[in-house]
Amino acid sequence: MTRLQSTARSLIPIGMTTLLPDAAQRVRHLEHVLFDGFARWGYREIIPPSFEYLDVLSAGLPAEILEKCYKVADWTTGRILVLRPDVTAQIAKIVAMGMAGQHLPLRLSYRSTVYRYEPEHAGREREVFQLGVELIGADDASMDAEILTLLIESLKAVGLSDFKISLGHVGFYQTLLAQSGLSDQGRKQAELAAARKDLPQLERILKTERVSAKRSRAILEAPGRYGREEVLQWGRVVAERNPRLLAPLDRLATVYGLLETAGVKDHLLLDLGEFRGFDYYDGVVFDVFSGNVGCELGGGGRYNHLIGQFGRDLPSTGFALDIDRLFSAFPSPATEACQGENDHRSVLVVAPSSHFGRAFAVSQLLRSHGLVVCQETVPQGAGTGQRMIRKRVQALRASCAVMVGVSLRGSGQASVSDEEAVLIARRARGSTARTVRIQDLPHLIVPANVH
Repeated sequence: MTRLQSTARSLIPIGMTTLLPDAAQRVRHLEHVLFDGFARWGYREIIPPSFEYLDVLSAGLPAEILEKCYKVADWTTGRILVLRPDVTAQIAKIVAMGMAGQHLPLRLSYRSTVYRYEPEHAGREREVFQLGVELIGADDASMDAEILTLLIESLKAVGLSDFKISLGHVGFYQTLLAQSGLSDQGRKQAELAAARKDLPQLERILKTERVSAKRSRAILEAPGRYGREEVLQWGRVVAERNPRLLAPLDRLATVYGLLETAGVKDHLLLDLGEFRGFDYYDGVVFDVFSGNVGCELGGGGRYNHLIGQFGRDLPSTGFALDIDRLFSAFPSPATEACQGENDHRSVLVVAPSSHFGRAFAVSQLLRSHGLVVCQETVPQGAGTGQRMIRKRVQALRASCAVMVGVSLRGSGQASVSDEEAVLIARRARGSTARTVRIQDLPHLIVPANVH
């Protein structure tokens, strides 16, 4: 690490991120495409508060999240506040306390940042920007399928094709653990180890708790059972005639069948060891992975009893995507697509300060036609060098420059009239400059960018 890197690191809190303009533009593009898709599926945006009262929200927060909350005192009431650690729990509280009487099911979407303390060596961010959806008030396999198809179509919409969804049901593995004879503490430790796919730790826990070899075998094999229909077949052999094990398998098989009829089977892998690690999940769960990123891009599942922690139970399901990880999943050419589209629709308008008002009018005219316009002032004088203008066009990644109230030095042109401007088009090699009527500018610039 260089001294400059070390200094910069010391100025930014660990686990926090700064997005510079190019990256921010691409992230906003992802956000726009995703949210536009959510809206077309009928999901309406909800904006939760940044802070919540700890004693209120804690009813719906898993213990591991409570431990990672950033907490501050409310100077007015003296109560402890938490900086948003989880959006799903917030929405559950909001629905239970004010929206439960509305027509069900509710389809809600959100874009929020969550904050959780993570050890520096854990490789996780402490500030996570998420986009997600919640489908509240319906417990039906078709609703599980809707959430999963929306997730798949959303990833396709932003241009991601290399991804797989690990699909399971927490009820199957929870039942295996519940019937093993593990203590409450042992079960919790086993759940965490299974969620991390840490089989050596899981084996140590089973040995410490003296779980029988037969029961241990299924518990240790399940996290490695992922694939297609053969996974369900293995599960049924393990379940024998146990209804508590067969019910999750039946639900999972139904959802998988619906997704197969929707034509999205190629993106799915069944995983009987899928265990998201949050206490509130109690049904079909899933994580999404890409070959370009070494961790999940997001995930979700069914939480039928979370809202009941704040009021009456409402069956629900949903998912969230980590935008930073999603951004990292794209190869370089794909991430530059939205940037290039915006570059071609950018224009530089320049004028001396004496013509600021006219330049502003020209800028507004172009903006009204959907162009991105940067207006800058050039020195008063006889003219401005074309090389300087071209450098500014390239620096701004603009498609062209419009000069108002000034001519190009050495171009042989006299000062232009109030109704005219000099248009400089950037091309792959060199540029051309010509005097045009201001009223014609939108038609001369916009058609070139339609393609």
